[in-house]
Amino acid sequence: MKKEQVVNCQFSVWYPIFKQHTIKSLILPLPQNVIEYLLDDGTLVVSGRYEDTHLHPYTHTYTYTHTYTYTSNDETTSTVTAPEFPEFTSKVLEAINALGGRVFPKLNWSAPRDANWIALNSSLQCDSLSDIFLLFKSSDFITHDLTQPFLVCSDQDSPDPVVNYELVLRKWSELIPGGEFRCFVKENKLIAISQRDYTQHYQHLLKQEEHILHAVQEFFSQHIQYKFLDEDFVFDVYRDSQGRVWLIDVNPFGEVTESLLFSWEELTSGGEVAQKKKDDGPAFRCTTSEVTVQPSPCLSYRIPRDFVDLSSGEDAYKLIDFLKLKKSQQEDSEEEENAPQ
Repeated sequence: MKKEQVVNCQFSVWYPIFKQHTIKSLILPLPQNVIEYLLDDGTLVVSGRYEDTHLHPYTHTYTYTHTYTYTSNDETTSTVTAPEFPEFTSKVLEAINALGGRVFPKLNWSAPRDANWIALNSSLQCDSLSDIFLLFKSSDFITHDLTQPFLVCSDQDSPDPVVNYELVLRKWSELIPGGEFRCFVKENKLIAISQRDYTQHYQHLLKQEEHILHAVQEFFSQHIQYKFLDEDFVFDVYRDSQGRVWLIDVNPFGEVTESLLFSWEELTSGGEVAQKKKDDGPAFRCTTSEVTVQPSPCLSYRIPRDFVDLSSGEDAYKLIDFLKLKKSQQEDSEEEENAPQ
């Protein structure tokens, strides 16, 4: 996998090509001060003070508006502040409203799927910038995008391409996990299809295997094949209740992308997968019974470093800050509800 292949799988690269066949989305440049904030181990999340107000033009310089003061056992006082990004907040809220008020957030490549546990609704559904920041600052996937997007590329001797980071907001859609599939393309040929949520057993998949294969192959040949910038890549699709197929994501063909029910050795060396493609189309795999159900790979991300520090008596301020923030947001909400109309 080359660095160029990773660059070509950025959302802003493939979305214009396949816009008609995927979920409506908006792309916002990510200001440098926001990137620095996302990588900062200090305050967990912004207060979102500007999110419910009428905004006017601001500079990108952020100000600190919510301040929390704590006194420790040794009577030393510490102050934690929550930064604000007024201009960026205004643009994000405008985009969220344009997409119906609820969005699925991601960066150039990754979504914070490893952090949905921290959201109050245990979902990646967001309706404010503070929701997005809470997920992003809790996600190792997002940190990888921002710091090491080319880590496993084979051409490490070449300079890293310049990356212009972007916040991607996708219109929220209720997707049934049993309808998602990952498709592997090698030399512009569809060689394998895997159930996306391989940790669960969906009885309908085996019964509908022929229909699923036909729908995905037809979608690939009509809308994807020879249109992407590389001949080796991975794409995710969703087949809805009417049998229509939608493009969800595009990923590099390599170990940085989960191979799910296949192995990368199978996908790259040929063998059974290559023979299956030669005989009668791509190999198809799904979880065939409850016996083979596996735990979600994202479970390993559910104990954050902040909580580990807390259990050992270190850095309790992060948790306190988070709890104070949620209390403040609840009080603000109650004040708005009780305000005279």
